[in-house]
Amino acid sequence: MSTKVEKNVVVDVPLSTVYNQWTQFEEFPHFMGGVKSVRQLSDDRLEWVAEIGGVRRQWEARIVEQVPDSRVSWAATEGATNAGTVMFHAAGDGRTEVHLVLEYEPEGLVEKVGDKLNVVENQAEGDLERFKKFIEDEGYATGAWRGRVNEGAPVGTPGVEDAAASRGDDGKAGISGKAVAAGVAAAGLAAAGVAAAAKGKDSGDEDTQPATFEADAPAAPATPTVTPVAPEATVPGEVPADTPVDSTLTDPAVDADVDVDPTSGRIDDRPAGGSI
Repeated sequence: MSTKVEKNVVVDVPLSTVYNQWTQFEEFPHFMGGVKSVRQLSDDRLEWVAEIGGVRRQWEARIVEQVPDSRVSWAATEGATNAGTVMFHAAGDGRTEVHLVLEYEPEGLVEKVGDKLNVVENQAEGDLERFKKFIEDEGYATGAWRGRVNEGAPVGTPGVEDAAASRGDDGKAGISGKAVAAGVAAAGLAAAGVAAAAKGKDSGDEDTQPATFEADAPAAPATPTVTPVAPEATVPGEVPADTPVDSTLTDPAVDADVDVDPTSGRIDDRPAGGSI
């Protein structure tokens, strides 16, 4: 699915000066933020390299119509699929209106997300404003090409159907390292958000709590190992040691309650050593 962008800017410079400057394609990187380089291969063929929103794209375009002080139209022949027209109109009092129509097909996840965020539209608007400032500050064109391409042909405003030869040609499309890093980080945050949402849903709690990963939970304390102690072995023929007697059994206070002969230690009146 293609996206069309249309933007206007009024420049306080006469028509021919504005048009002449626009024909200096190789100077576009000086005022177009997304354009890295433009190489003019011939009068009607250009090689572009641009980076917008972290996505690096390269393509070749053919100028399908060029009329001095009026219009420049193009369509991609390979690489990124895009086409469009820049039209120039005298706005009076030495001013010129520049009208841009651009149609393109976003390719890949990053470009499609950027398309939803109007990244290309915002870039085009900013580039036209920078072009306006550039030519107004200079006051004259740094060069000019007044040649004509297919003048009078029923070209109209080219669209992506005129760039059909470039469709599916992703050999010159690429993504910068910055975009890859951003994409990885976004994927990680999305995964964490899904995990947190799932946990909150399973618990039935409306106020979802942050997800806790098992690896972050404190480890349970280790249970100490108890080594059983074997009872002391008894040597055959050896008399076991006397078991200590509970001191309460020999408490004098207890013995005092019994009628005991203090001399014989007996509790009756028979003499010590006598028969029972």
